[in-house]
Amino acid sequence: MLAKIHVTYKKGVLDPQGQAVHHALTNLGYNEVKQVNVGKYMEVRIEGLTEQEAEGRVREMCEKLLANTVIESYQVTLSSAE
Repeated sequence: MLAKIHVTYKKGVLDPQGQAVHHALTNLGYNEVKQVNVGKYMEVRIEGLTEQEAEGRVREMCEKLLANTVIESYQVTLSSAE
């Protein structure tokens, strides 16, 4: 099973990397870009668990290590491993 995890800053948290990318895109002439949010994407391969167990374990991983839940939010998507 493959867990795809997206971690982004919560709304209202300063995103200096996103601002830098936005500034660079504007300087390149992409004036239609109004905001850029930069986050993290992770893939975790899991074996030997049911989908429900895997989702619980991955959410636990996010809460303990993969995301700083004070300033970041995360989304988990599970799919069969390819």
